[in-house]
Amino acid sequence: MISQIGFISLFLGLSFSLLIFLFSLLDVNNNLVRIDKKILKLIFFQFCSVIFAFSFLIFAFLVSDFSNETVYNNSHSTKPLFYKITGVWGNHEGSLLLWLLVLTSFVLFFAIKSKNEPKNFRLHTILFHQIITIGFFIFVLKTSSPFNLIFPVPSEGLGLNPILQDPALGIHPPILYVGYVGTSIVFASALSAMINGYVNNEWAKNLKFWTFLSWIFLTGGILLGSIWAYYELGWGGFWFWDPVENISLMPWLSLTALLHCVVTLEKRNILKNWTIILSLITFMLSITGTFLVRSGILNSVHTFANDPTRGIYILIFLFVLIFISFIIFFLFENKNPEIKKEIFLLSKETSVLINNWFIIYFLTVILVGTIYPIFLDVISSEKISVGPPFYNKLILPFLLPFFLFMSIGPSMQWIKTNFKFKIKYIVYLFLTLAASLITVIFLNEKNILLYILFLALFYLAFKSLENFVIKKSNLAQSFSHLGFAMLMISILVNSFSSTEVIKNLNVGESFNLNNEKIFFKNVTTVKKNNYDSIQGLFEITNNKNETIKLKPEIRIYNQPVIATSEAAIKTTFLKDRFITINLIKDENIFNVRYQNKPFMIWIWISTLIIIFGGVFAIFDKTKKNYI
Repeated sequence: MISQIGFISLFLGLSFSLLIFLFSLLDVNNNLVRIDKKILKLIFFQFCSVIFAFSFLIFAFLVSDFSNETVYNNSHSTKPLFYKITGVWGNHEGSLLLWLLVLTSFVLFFAIKSKNEPKNFRLHTILFHQIITIGFFIFVLKTSSPFNLIFPVPSEGLGLNPILQDPALGIHPPILYVGYVGTSIVFASALSAMINGYVNNEWAKNLKFWTFLSWIFLTGGILLGSIWAYYELGWGGFWFWDPVENISLMPWLSLTALLHCVVTLEKRNILKNWTIILSLITFMLSITGTFLVRSGILNSVHTFANDPTRGIYILIFLFVLIFISFIIFFLFENKNPEIKKEIFLLSKETSVLINNWFIIYFLTVILVGTIYPIFLDVISSEKISVGPPFYNKLILPFLLPFFLFMSIGPSMQWIKTNFKFKIKYIVYLFLTLAASLITVIFLNEKNILLYILFLALFYLAFKSLENFVIKKSNLAQSFSHLGFAMLMISILVNSFSSTEVIKNLNVGESFNLNNEKIFFKNVTTVKKNNYDSIQGLFEITNNKNETIKLKPEIRIYNQPVIATSEAAIKTTFLKDRFITINLIKDENIFNVRYQNKPFMIWIWISTLIIIFGGVFAIFDKTKKNYI
């Protein structure tokens, strides 16, 4: 009964979408000043239908209704309550329903928030957004319904993948999806603005909210995913150039370039084509990511589906959206001509353009590295994997000029910059040189390029601190750029100074790493509700006779029967001590991996500071620069 009601709710949602599209199309041609109230009511009913369907699916998981195929495949009666709820979107069908819920939420939010914008612009935005929504309604109902039934009804479910049974990954998808799906409004708004000749600074002012909102949530989603990968996968790192990680990074890069263009368009009424193209590309990248993940053609711990027919549907849908975008862009580009304004070499506009080109280059490298193995497999059946060496070789050489321009750009002014010598520049130079030298000495690296990288990053950090502490101006820019500088410094320090040792040990044995002694004291077994835990106790003693105890685990889940390795981590402001264990088959010996990871917590803190910068950009009413 629950599944039938859920399916009917989705079908009603599709019906409301078709009616919204029809009434919006008719309303464009009348002479009324305001949008027909029927359209706004239908948008609300559309949202309600999806929220009802989503609620019914949650209820089915809570009561362990195994007559529902999605519940049967992804839940178990012994699962904790939290993971029964997060299991709703820990699968292909449920995650698509969540995607649909966010889609309908955003168009409702847009309809409410945009009431002071031109009527036809609002209507066309709703129209284009409904094309996307209708496409996803059909996709869910036709190929990915979360309300399919099983008969006879099984007595027990298959359970949820154990690596998904984690608090961080439980809240990671909803936050990430808000970032992904929020770009749908950016996409629809860009097409609408082109048709209505509304690509100007007034449109940019309104678009800025949706751009920053999507960027904030996408950044937060990536942060949570990185934290999860760090401690749950047991690999000891926060980024592995996994294909699905790349898929989230690409729209983030595009959004980052877009938000700079949006602010430039608002301030100077230039970079119109840049803003439009990036608005379209960003959502296309989100759809591309959906295609790659849902088609099952990627080999990743993140992928949910392995059904090529689903991937073909999304691929066709993607091509339809690309075709519509190209047609509208070429037909209406002349309706929004770029105003000829002189752009001086030493200006904030130039710095935005230069940094955008760098970002597009990084995006292209990541796209090629992610897509190329797929095409090679299709053409020649040759399977290859593209890993860190590929990205490091093509990206690292360009980070130096990118950081240099990024450190200088915020100091520039709109239109034209006239540099005047000030004593503070000597102070900045001294602080930057000293901080960079101390860092390189600490890393024991004799590399001039690394030293210049730190020079650029420390200068950016000190300049951002000046804006925040002394000038108390432009908090959005100050926070975001300070956070970015801290993030890159932390990553560089972490990359060059991390140490690890891997040993096969029995209980009672020990090994050394740097000035620490790691002693394997004992092993205990603990029985939990839905898994058994083999827990090791390690005592880590440093040269000051300080002792730290760490308890890594091997968890053996009951449904499905899968063993996972759970890291034990001791975090301080200076470094993380990270240890994992794995049982060697048929032997009473454990494979132990111990790592020292300097500045790990600062990677998370700096990303939060970046997010705060975006929050300030949304809520700051002073209308100051945001880049």
